Amino acid sequence: MAVIALTTHRVNKPWGRHDLAPLFADQPADQEPTGEIWFEDAADPQRDLLIKYLFTSQKLSVQVHPNDAQAQARGFARGKDEAWVVLAADAGATIGLGLTKAIDAETFRRSVHDGAIEHLVDWRPVKAGDVIYSPAGTVHAIGAGLVVLEVQQNLDLTYRLYDYGSARELHVDDGIAVSTPGPYVGISPPRPAGKDRLIMSENAAFVLERWTMAGRFAIAPGVAPIWLLPVAGRVIADGRAVELGDAVIIEGESAIEIDAGSTLYVAYPGARVIEGLIRA
Repeated sequence: MAVIALTTHRVNKPWGRHDLAPLFADQPADQEPTGEIWFEDAADPQRDLLIKYLFTSQKLSVQVHPNDAQAQARGFARGKDEAWVVLAADAGATIGLGLTKAIDAETFRRSVHDGAIEHLVDWRPVKAGDVIYSPAGTVHAIGAGLVVLEVQQNLDLTYRLYDYGSARELHVDDGIAVSTPGPYVGISPPRPAGKDRLIMSENAAFVLERWTMAGRFAIAPGVAPIWLLPVAGRVIADGRAVELGDAVIIEGESAIEIDAGSTLYVAYPGARVIEGLIRA
């Protein structure tokens, strides 16, 4: 039985923000804005999943990630599926997800070089509470004016296809090689798994659940490590308070108490839902 508090570090980015409340203390105005805050297990940084918060004031690059087989062929442990939980969104905020139409390889390469890719990306409006699962191979871009909780396979590898004319390095050949140059193909829609437990993603690289139940519960013994991520309210896990802006890993049997009005996201690697994960 173990509850592991994850350590954080800030990654400052020119496209980030200084206003990070209520999740974290604001970034000082005389410092570069914060774009990402990572949650990691200091004792085991190679765990299957990685948790981040993203804070955007500008559009991020058009990019893509490899799947497991493609990444392993390049010497990495795994590929990179991602899921985004939109926590806050300015009016008109969007996320680019796939392309508006299927295109051939020649058109795809030309669009990356001449900038037409920006207009081929399917920019979809998003709002607080939206959850999007983006499989590896999906051409995507996070838009401006967003606060996003990102759950991803633990791979620090991004192929930038287009960056709006900036001087940053692009990875056109590698990116095109792993891309699906067409419309977004999602996964199965959310489904309930008991009262106040909603399965947001399954049959993919990891499972993501949303819990809105309240009361005292037990995490079943023998389950895979699970990442517990409150976005509203609080949970007490084996006597440890876990609140907004915190993230922990629970390994094995654990007692938890969830405050009324809480919303938690729970993630764990693997394609299949653990149906008996939590019990009263």
